[in-house]
Amino acid sequence: MPTYILLSTLTPEGRQTLHKDPDRMEKVNKEIADFGCKVISQYAVLGQCDFVTIIEAADNAAITRMSVELGARGGVAGMTMAAMPLDEFISRLEGRGRRKGRTKR
Repeated sequence: MPTYILLSTLTPEGRQTLHKDPDRMEKVNKEIADFGCKVISQYAVLGQCDFVTIIEAADNAAITRMSVELGARGGVAGMTMAAMPLDEFISRLEGRGRRKGRTKR
């Protein structure tokens, strides 16, 4: 399954919700599973965003739906990025310039 990185920032309403109900994060993660996505790991971070979540999803359509649905609630703003394992990235670079059916002259 493809991997995605979700950077999320709480809105003022989201901060209030999380402050009142710290278990809300686990509930949201279960909802993510209901969208057919799987949380691989999650981190609370300091800086421009509040959380970094690594998610697996069947495809771009599934992660887009999840992202829009969660964002529409108003508690969080997010940015979702497709990710590629480094070894796959390197192997694709190594294949750069090679085309099937071409022979060297």
